[in-house]
Amino acid sequence: MKKAELQNLLSTVKNIALVGASQKTHRPSYEVMHFLQAKGFNVFPINPALAGQSILNERVYASLDELPVKVDMVDIFRNSQAAGETCEEVLALPKEKQPSLVWMQIGVINDNAAKTLKEQNFTVVMNECPKQVLS
Repeated sequence: MKKAELQNLLSTVKNIALVGASQKTHRPSYEVMHFLQAKGFNVFPINPALAGQSILNERVYASLDELPVKVDMVDIFRNSQAAGETCEEVLALPKEKQPSLVWMQIGVINDNAAKTLKEQNFTVVMNECPKQVLS
């Protein structure tokens, strides 16, 4: 996808689940979460190891199904294989809680998961960073 198409996709997003969020300020997930918050997005960090704690003043959730709101986008900061597990978690959500967009960060590529999601009418972005798209 071209940058303009990605920017257009992001213009439809308000709530983002960031899977693989880190409390470590030098980690890309922390930097991207901070950037997205500064751009006005509501970002919900997902990390089972940090559940109940806070990252950038947001409560950390253990999984997508624990989120109190429907998100528009799931942003995946996990390795390519683990991204498949996250995509399965997206598909397991009740229809009314499923996001329309699944975004895999730079270096995260899982063609099988992307194919499955696209067959279910999800929009999928792989190997891209929303911070770079919006910068």
